[in-house]
This record gives sequence, structure tokens and C-alpha cells, in this order.
Amino acid sequence: MYEKIREKSTGEIKEKKPLLVSVYKGDESVEVCKEHLDELEFLCETYHLEPQEKVVCHVRRYDASTFITSGKLEELVAIVKEKALNLVVFDDELSPSQQRNLEKVFAVPVIDRTEVILGIFAERARTKEARLQVELAETKYQAPRLKKMWAHLGRQTATSGGGGYLKGKGETQIEIDRRLLKNKISQLQKEIDEIRDVRTTQRGLREKTGIPVFAIIGYTNAGKSTLLNALTDAGIFVEDKLFATLDTTTRKLFCQLMKKFC
Repeated sequence: MYEKIREKSTGEIKEKKPLLVSVYKGDESVEVCKEHLDELEFLCETYHLEPQEKVVCHVRRYDASTFITSGKLEELVAIVKEKALNLVVFDDELSPSQQRNLEKVFAVPVIDRTEVILGIFAERARTKEARLQVELAETKYQAPRLKKMWAHLGRQTATSGGGGYLKGKGETQIEIDRRLLKNKISQLQKEIDEIRDVRTTQRGLREKTGIPVFAIIGYTNAGKSTLLNALTDAGIFVEDKLFATLDTTTRKLFCQLMKKFC
């Protein structure tokens, strides 16, 4: 999935010089757009990419084929060529067709925020459940992009004795891969459901004990793991990065505060 930014043989991320792009429409706040772009930069750094340029684009309308209008697209292409950049990362989610069309125009790989986050998740998942969930998300993201993966084979046409149309090799491979991915999605979902059933049973047992259960909830990099370590000496990995930890952790807490709830 990530061959655009990873070496096929080693899995190492290539030396990429990304251009980050965030788009806002009409009267939407440019400040909010800039904040999102700053967060995208942080995400890229977490994913071992070093952004070289950041651009905020204002558009009157979104283009169905390339997401941004031709005028803005020309400006971005000029930046990519002038700075010799070799990757474009959009803060917005791109459709498979928009991604394909943009790569043709830029002549460099184009990815979106979703692909960056999935890459981070794939690196950080540790438990079986987390790895399955990430693999399921990757597979669902990959499925509508199969056409692009087999574009090099092209679509071959021919006429048989009855004048019928024969499918090309690329189209046949797409159909095979779609079926394989569909089966893979079903299998992954089944495994996740089985783990959830086990968790439901465990949750029921905890509820029967009558011991209060608390959850620390917050946005990524808000300090949840740091707080849990401070309360319970959990020893959870902590780092100033987005999505540094993905897996759920449960620890026992003994303190005077608990008497108020028991």
C-alpha cells in the first residue's frame, strides 16, 4: 500500500521532500486551515517525513476531478518543480480518482492525511486487536484504489468470432484482487468480532465485582499516558508525538480518592 513512500525491498521510507497542502473554501476560516496544516506537519514528522513547504489554498469551489481548481493546481506544480519536491501530501481526504489525476499532473506521488495516519497506526499497533483493526482499515482504504495499482497493465481490447469484447489482463487482475480483498475484509472483521466478544465477557465480570472503572479520554498527544503513569506507575511508553500509543491499557488504582466511589 505504501510503496509510494517506502522501499519495496527493505520497507524503509525513502528520502522524501513533501509539499503539504491544506484547502479551504469560501468564507471558511483560514486560521483553522493553518492549524490543520500544522497538525499535518506534525503527523508527517511522526511518520518520518520531513515537510519542506506548506501551502494554504483558498478555492471558490472544489473540483470533482482534481479537488482543487486548475489555477491553484498550476501554482502548486510550479512550487514542486522549483523546490525539487518529490511528494505531495493533502490535508483533505482525496477520492481514488482525484489521487490518480493529481499524480498525473504533479508527476510525483500524492497521498492524503488518511494515508499518513494509517501508516503511523501500522507502525505503532502492538496488540493483536490493534493490528487487526489497522489492517482492516488499510484494506478498506486500498480496495477502491485497485484500478491505480494495475494501471500499468492497461486495458486490452479484442473481438472474438462473434464480435464480443474480451477483458484485458489488468481488468481481470482487478476483479481477482477485489474478491481477495473482500474475503480478507470479512475474515479480519470476524477475528475482530471474536476479540470483542471476549472483551464483552471480561467487562461483564468486572461489572459484577462492583469495583468502579474509570477511563482517561482525550485527543492524541493530550497526555493520557503520562497521566496514567503518574497515577499508577504503569510504565507506558510516552513520547511527544501524535498517536505515540494506540493500544488500550488497564491498570489498578489504589488511593484515598477511591473511597468516595465505593
